[in-house]
Amino acid sequence: MARVLVAGSFNVDHVWRVATLPAPGATLSGSYATGPGGKGFNQAVAARRAGATTRFVCALGDDVGAQLARDLCAADGIDLHAAVVAEPTGTAGIYVDAQGRNCIVIGSGANGALAPAFVTAALEGVAAGDVVLVQLESPLDAVAGALEAARAAGATAILNPAPANVAIDEPMLVRADLLTPNETEFSALVARHVGERIDADAMSGLDQQRLHALCRELLPHGTVVVTLGASGCFVSHPEGALRGDTAACYRVSAEPAQVVDTTGAGDAFNGALAAALARRPDAAFIEHVRFAGRFAARSTEQAGAALAMPHLTE
Repeated sequence: MARVLVAGSFNVDHVWRVATLPAPGATLSGSYATGPGGKGFNQAVAARRAGATTRFVCALGDDVGAQLARDLCAADGIDLHAAVVAEPTGTAGIYVDAQGRNCIVIGSGANGALAPAFVTAALEGVAAGDVVLVQLESPLDAVAGALEAARAAGATAILNPAPANVAIDEPMLVRADLLTPNETEFSALVARHVGERIDADAMSGLDQQRLHALCRELLPHGTVVVTLGASGCFVSHPEGALRGDTAACYRVSAEPAQVVDTTGAGDAFNGALAAALARRPDAAFIEHVRFAGRFAARSTEQAGAALAMPHLTE
């Protein structure tokens, strides 16, 4: 069976649950919990729990956080390839309000020291049919190296351009077969690469052909999946490369959920999408997107990030 190979970040998350998100100067009371996170690790756990053989490539410190990563990867059956660096293992401070909305501050630590050469070596053996998934919480040259290794091997290269505040250039986009921004990330990419400024909150209200045209300008050669929160997601393929679909563009409705915490929902979607592509390469792409949407919806029904990822049986 094809594999999912995720290169990215591992963080120790520090989570405060509060009635409302803090405003500047505010002091609030809330409850506290800690656990694993980082976009790369979240997506690797999602891919593994969604049924795919999964390798996770990252950088860790020589500390308790690193041992947590090793223990959790072993428990979930994830093939961990970790560089040990002088920086401390990455951290994140997360605030979650009563509606499940969140704001996050990242301390990159070891994640910022992930070297391109290590990533390339860890992805040695990647093959056609495999899926390589990356995000933007690691150095961009390491991200580019992972995408290049995927394309050279004939694997599917997925770029999740998150977080939105990290600017990527045209050569990075060219390396991706699939691009999976949320509405905020898509807004930033369109402003930078297409030259149009569209408010993120307005994205879900654009008509289908308008969204499709923006996607085609942004990634002419590849598929774009824009996740739109409660509005579901939008899929745009290039003509002649529909990945088994019958239409070049379409919307998929959001799955209903009893939302507790949206932290990691995008990571759940990306990991599950990668797993679906690896496990069922001949299925129509819309089936993979629907599965990823269901998986992400279930992830929001529990508090936390990586540990909130559901298992395939759920």
